[in-house]
Amino acid sequence: MSWQSLRDEFLNTRVGDLLFAHLDVARLLLIALVGLAVLALVVRSILGSAPERRAVAVPALLGSGGSSPVAVVRHVPLLLFLAGLPLFVLALADPYTALSREDVSYRGRRISLMIDASSSMRVPFTAAQLNPRAETEAAFFTSVGAAERFVRLRMEGKYRDLMALVEFGNEAYVVTPFTNDYENILLSISLIGDVVEYARFPDQGTIIAQAIDQSVSLFKAFNFLNASGNLMVIFSDGEDIHAIVNGKTLDEIVAGAVDAHVPIYFVRTNYSKDEGAIIPDELWKNAVEKTGGRFFAGSNEAAILAAIADIDRAAEGMIDVKRYSTQQPRFAVFALGAFGLWGLAALLMLAVPHFRRFP
Repeated sequence: MSWQSLRDEFLNTRVGDLLFAHLDVARLLLIALVGLAVLALVVRSILGSAPERRAVAVPALLGSGGSSPVAVVRHVPLLLFLAGLPLFVLALADPYTALSREDVSYRGRRISLMIDASSSMRVPFTAAQLNPRAETEAAFFTSVGAAERFVRLRMEGKYRDLMALVEFGNEAYVVTPFTNDYENILLSISLIGDVVEYARFPDQGTIIAQAIDQSVSLFKAFNFLNASGNLMVIFSDGEDIHAIVNGKTLDEIVAGAVDAHVPIYFVRTNYSKDEGAIIPDELWKNAVEKTGGRFFAGSNEAAILAAIADIDRAAEGMIDVKRYSTQQPRFAVFALGAFGLWGLAALLMLAVPHFRRFP
């Protein structure tokens, strides 16, 4: 469990909402601890009241200034140990929540990744870092490598994005719906990036607006469209001049993203083609800029890497998530708290001789 998960669990755990799988064990331990404490007090009382026959009487010496107020500090390790006991007992009772809904805030965004798999993406695109395999030197595999690089950047930035993956040609297909499992997204990217899998992709044309429309529908399906923190990222060669799809104009398709403030970032992976070198550039540049996003002419690997870095920086933010769980274990916070207090008490006694004096 990560520190971020522990922090979220600590902030969202309410003792009144907990159920206990081993409450009887915790009760027995608590009774045993109380019994041992009472027994220790009784034994100490008996031994303390027994007369010392070999004791030597000496005159009483008056203290010069009374006891130091700092002397009570020596009890801090004992207090820390006692404070850790209830937490340990709660952890031993194996607490869990039967059914809970948590409103959690994360650093990150809801991101729909869209990768063009049309036949025009077979054209060569040299990229030593993003696509080191010479036998697959095509714009599609460079786009797949760019998408993977972007996901790994998000992982390294300690984000907890909700990501979805869409592959498109004439039609758009949701490969992976929204998930915060980066490894799942990376696996999906590697699967569609397989040479044999790409050869089987049925759609040969490029209709980018179809992918945008599919992503907008995906945001709607998850009830995210009207929430903040949404983002779309397109990797395509941009070889598409379809301004009307299924009876809807391009402006109507991006209107949903505009109204919901979902910026679209378009990385055009077309080798040696600067911005404006192909006819559709102006069309798509104007369309994505209406959403608050940006158009990047990825004419070479360096330009694509710079575009990915820019998108990563622009994707700062927080997302609010409703998280539902059934029989979610909650012992980790209590166990960590108990051992943390006991460890601090032991450290104080070992490092500072003053704390070893008792009583």
